[in-house]
Amino acid sequence: MAFIDKHKILERRATLLLVVSLLVVTIGGIVEIVPLFFLKNTIEKVEGMRPYTPLELAGRNIYIREGCYVCHSQMIRPFRDEVERYGHYSLAAESMFDHPFQWGSKRTGPDLARVGGRYSDEWHTQHLIEPSDVVPESIMPSYSFLAKTELHYADIAGHLKANAVVGVPYSEDMIANAMADLETQVDPDSDYDAFQERYAKASVRNFDGNPDMISEMDALVAYLQMLGTLVDFDLYNETENLR
Repeated sequence: MAFIDKHKILERRATLLLVVSLLVVTIGGIVEIVPLFFLKNTIEKVEGMRPYTPLELAGRNIYIREGCYVCHSQMIRPFRDEVERYGHYSLAAESMFDHPFQWGSKRTGPDLARVGGRYSDEWHTQHLIEPSDVVPESIMPSYSFLAKTELHYADIAGHLKANAVVGVPYSEDMIANAMADLETQVDPDSDYDAFQERYAKASVRNFDGNPDMISEMDALVAYLQMLGTLVDFDLYNETENLR
């Protein structure tokens, strides 16, 4: 009863209530934020992670532009049913170069964090052109226009520069060769040694089956095909076990 009486003092004095509320929020904020300043890194680095190639980055931009993230998350939670269905649970390091990241729990369609390499380029292309042809129960709309739309990438170096400003480790060499690297990734007949030195584990091939044009479909499929493929989880698990 005495506590309730004291609480009435706060309720009846707006200024005092405001001051006490700010004090409580300040203490809570300090408790949460201060420890972070004593950590060398809030994201544990994992071997294998690299920035997106220019083509993959262009594909990611299309993925966001078309609202794919509204129905597909890229976050496998550490629950048995999710791990058995989608693969190893998501690591923070896998999204360290994402601005914005694609984590979430809203799923109309399946999680895409580990979709890379699970299906062929032809499957992805057909799925985007007419989803129900490969997944009869799909309610996903058709994105057939992507295969007919030429990818505009004259400003791709600027996209790399913008990401570099927020911490993505794009080097001056990567930025200078951005357009050439994008064109190289869809041309398996090109000399792509220098490209693969800049971007480890990057696939070089025509992604949409049409070598006459670099399409938005090329970019989106390239992005989807690299998701979840950079981290060697066998090596990661061995490292975890040694700790």
